[in-house]
Amino acid sequence: QVQLVESGGGLVQAGGSLTLSCAASGSIFSIARMGWYRQAPGKQRELVADIISGGSTNYADSVKGRFTLSRDSAKNAVTLRMNSLKPEDTSVYYCYVLASQYGNNYNNYWGQGTQVTVSS
Repeated sequence: QVQLVESGGGLVQAGGSLTLSCAASGSIFSIARMGWYRQAPGKQRELVADIISGGSTNYADSVKGRFTLSRDSAKNAVTLRMNSLKPEDTSVYYCYVLASQYGNNYNNYWGQGTQVTVSS
């Protein structure tokens, strides 16, 4: 099965920066999308940013201009650079990948989540 390993969460003051990384492991045949969602307590999970196989990126309006998503296709990994952080960015961030294993359909796989806390 596909496993996602996340790192980089932590505490930061408003205006600061954090970098989240995620690497997918396992027998992956193809990745269609990869990126990050976030979910704060009592709120719905929302897409933060993702990247498709062709290289196009998609960002939530609330993070455009502040967050940058990049990928390392050879390592099946993505990096989310989070700048100018705001208290409202506080959430648990979940890496996800839409991937297929050989002989199987595409499925979504999720990381365990990493906490990002931004103090005012």
